Amino acid sequence: MIAIRHAEQRGTVALGWLDSRHSFSFGHYHDPAHMGFRALRVINEDRIAPGAGFPPHPHADMEILSYVLEGGLEHEDSLGNRSVIRPGEVQRMSAGSGIRHSEYNASATDPAHFLQIWILPERRGLAPGYEQKAFPAEERRGRLHLVASPDGREGSVTVHQDVDLHAGLLAPGETAGLDLRPGRAAWVQVARGGLSLNGRPLRAGDGAAVTGEASLVLTAEDASEVLVFDLA
Repeated sequence: MIAIRHAEQRGTVALGWLDSRHSFSFGHYHDPAHMGFRALRVINEDRIAPGAGFPPHPHADMEILSYVLEGGLEHEDSLGNRSVIRPGEVQRMSAGSGIRHSEYNASATDPAHFLQIWILPERRGLAPGYEQKAFPAEERRGRLHLVASPDGREGSVTVHQDVDLHAGLLAPGETAGLDLRPGRAAWVQVARGGLSLNGRPLRAGDGAAVTGEASLVLTAEDASEVLVFDLA
């Protein structure tokens, strides 16, 4: 079964400096029918104006991934980490027992566009942690490349939950697939372009909850960027 969450159905926040689209309930946007999917709790598509961002604020008991599509995201946290996340990089922050961080657009002239992803951890009270890795475009072209996993295999970042996250860049007409083990589910999020998922059309911003399917077949209609979550 494939249940599509269309881009225009998402919650919206427009603050001038921030334009955000929420696939699931978040902040002031509450939708009891969309509180997450399995361990996946948040997918926010954020656009931040030049020089703006989120001042220091706390988090706890959440695995937080940032996936930048355009521009740069400047991160600083209470563990002493400071970095700029660029397209092709994945940042994992384990909030665990408590962490404070800030996120700002790294540019004074260009907007930043990224996906903020929250995953429920396998248990509460983990030690806070941070990781950032680059996944060059050539590794993601024409395939679904593993970028996050519970064991950090194949050079992926490590998340403290039974979730595999794959990222792909597909040219028009290209196809990529993923087999799902029995009992697994998937969430497909189209970041850019347009593609079909097992014959169902999806456009940029669309998400799809997949249950009871043995495999996923993604065929790009346009140049596309896609994230696929393989979930327990």
